[in-house]
Amino acid sequence: MKSFLLAVWEILEVVLVAVATVFLIRNFLMQPFLVSGASMEPNFNSGNYLIVDEVTYRLRPPERGEVVVFKYPDNPSVYYIKRVVGLPGEKVEIKNGSVYISNKANPNGFLLQEAYLPPGLETSGNISKPLNDNEYFVLGDNRNYSYDSRSWGKLDKKFIIGIARLRLLPINKVQAFSY
Repeated sequence: MKSFLLAVWEILEVVLVAVATVFLIRNFLMQPFLVSGASMEPNFNSGNYLIVDEVTYRLRPPERGEVVVFKYPDNPSVYYIKRVVGLPGEKVEIKNGSVYISNKANPNGFLLQEAYLPPGLETSGNISKPLNDNEYFVLGDNRNYSYDSRSWGKLDKKFIIGIARLRLLPINKVQAFSY
């Protein structure tokens, strides 16, 4: 009887350690994200299964060009994936199909070079948005079919969950992302 109880206790210990480990990793280090919709095509497609790094943005702020997963500000139970285009303290202007950024270092602004977009893709809208501290401007890569900062405005850093680091599915498109 005593050996049976010891065996049960050992199994319980293993299960508890496993559950605690999964809980800690899932809630503090990384979490899965399933892409839904066409707003990030051709770089991310609906059905892509991603791993989101939740640690990096505790150590440093998001950088331009990084793909972030965040809670939609108007409904935090909904998660979105978009690319960071404008950073805190900058002004984002969209005109003539292009994105321009101005900041203290470059008050006249510069044309944002977006090599991750398909050639010839234009960014619709006529927008001028200054960003305050902790505010970002995010856009989908599929500019014609993306509900992003052009529609609902600036993204406060408090809504950002993390950075897309790894695509696990589909298997033929497994990829680690470095920005």
